[in-house]
Amino acid sequence: MSPARGTVRVEQGAKRVRAYLAGALVVDSIRPLLVWEAPYYPTYYFPDADVVAELIDDGAEPSHSPSRGDGQVLSVRAGRGLAEGAALRYADSPMPELRGTVRLQWDAMESWFEEDEEVYTHPRDPFTRVDILASSRHVQVSVDGVAVADSSSPRLLFETGLPVRYYLPRTHVRMDLLEASETITHCPYKGRAVTWSVRANGELLSDLAWSYPAPLPESQKIAGMIAFYNEKLDIDVDGVRQERPSTKFS
Repeated sequence: MSPARGTVRVEQGAKRVRAYLAGALVVDSIRPLLVWEAPYYPTYYFPDADVVAELIDDGAEPSHSPSRGDGQVLSVRAGRGLAEGAALRYADSPMPELRGTVRLQWDAMESWFEEDEEVYTHPRDPFTRVDILASSRHVQVSVDGVAVADSSSPRLLFETGLPVRYYLPRTHVRMDLLEASETITHCPYKGRAVTWSVRANGELLSDLAWSYPAPLPESQKIAGMIAFYNEKLDIDVDGVRQERPSTKFS
């Protein structure tokens, strides 16, 4: 592992990684770099030679980072697809590991694969672990004093860097107080989630609960169950009010 430089850490990845744009291959690499530009999750950087799509210099101003230096802004053309400004090439980075690499903007690509499995939202962090455990703890959820859920058979999900999440059977949730939201989220470890808002005391509070109807195989234990943002409402566990954590979801 490379030494940390400020908030940036670099590690050699071991997975084969591919990205596609408009159905055409953009990159195929068995030597990606994992770069933690922020502490939450890594970003992929690729050796320039592993990028098979056309990279176009549109003459844009370089993108400057105090730690990574100047990145040449490039558009990506693959097949019929064009993603403007979706790549950065680091030719002379002060971080030697990044010299001669290309960073692709995740959301600008149509799809990403680690080995032969599609990945969503961001690369999987090799230092993140997800454990899902059946429990008999008594979990109560309330919003502005209104009881929303009550269960003694939750599934507790422990994910590195996040507070414990309490997934509750749908029959233990006041579904009459929940309204489906248009918000859809993705997690690289759990899959695609649907979201609900909660109506309490005549007010609709947006996106307080979510569920994975068809989670990835490693997270099947929470299929169809409902979790609530600890950061935004009140959760009591075995009669003890839990402190609202401060996270990126607060």
